[in-house]
Amino acid sequence: MSNIANAFRNGKAFIGFLTGGDPSVEKSEEFIYEMLRAGADLIEIGVPFSDPIAEGEVIQRANLRALGAGVNVDSLFELVARVRKKSGVPLVFLTYLNPVFHYGYEKFFAKCETVGLDGIIIPDLPFEESGEVRSVAAAHGVDLISLIAPTSEGRVIEIARRATGFLYVVSSMGVTGVRSEIKTDIASIVRLVKSVTDIPAAVGFGIGTPSQATEMAKLADGVIVGSAIVRIIEEHGENSGAYVYEYVKLMKDATSGGQ
Repeated sequence: MSNIANAFRNGKAFIGFLTGGDPSVEKSEEFIYEMLRAGADLIEIGVPFSDPIAEGEVIQRANLRALGAGVNVDSLFELVARVRKKSGVPLVFLTYLNPVFHYGYEKFFAKCETVGLDGIIIPDLPFEESGEVRSVAAAHGVDLISLIAPTSEGRVIEIARRATGFLYVVSSMGVTGVRSEIKTDIASIVRLVKSVTDIPAAVGFGIGTPSQATEMAKLADGVIVGSAIVRIIEEHGENSGAYVYEYVKLMKDATSGGQ
């Protein structure tokens, strides 16, 4: 069984995201430990990329800061290896296809297996074109996590049936970023997913407040928060640890309130 399943074993999962290497790889490691101390059940690590088409301004700026600091895929593999020595928490990369392609699929996923990375999310990889990546990832025990967006419509059942790890249900159209209101009919999407698979479904994109976390946790198996955490890091820089801890603890408690 995938290690990712452990994130959902004890109730509703809180999944926290940060951009790897913002403001440094060493600080990202510190912030990950703070997120875990605060109760995060799974950590997504964003691989910096120069053209992150699915990201809003907050995460775009984090990507540029990390790239400017010289962060690359190998330095984030080393980060995963260090975290893995201290924690069995599920760890997932969020990356665009270009870095994986240029690294080489076989080499990339073999490295994932070596360092203990559990899954990967590739927002710009269409489901219909994911076969090769999916097979190589699976051969190395890495879950390719599929996204279901409001525009997925008739493809939801097919995507759900082939899902591994967890399903990332995109709450809103457009790019990442905190939203004041989430209008997508998440309940209907999750019901459709649950009709064909037991794979957990977690909701992300736009969640930033405790009330939103509680609301989404009532509908799905987990809540994903990224931009709000990255914004804290942007604001407080190297001194973000305590602020990240307090925010993640608040959001984890709110997520648990959606049981």
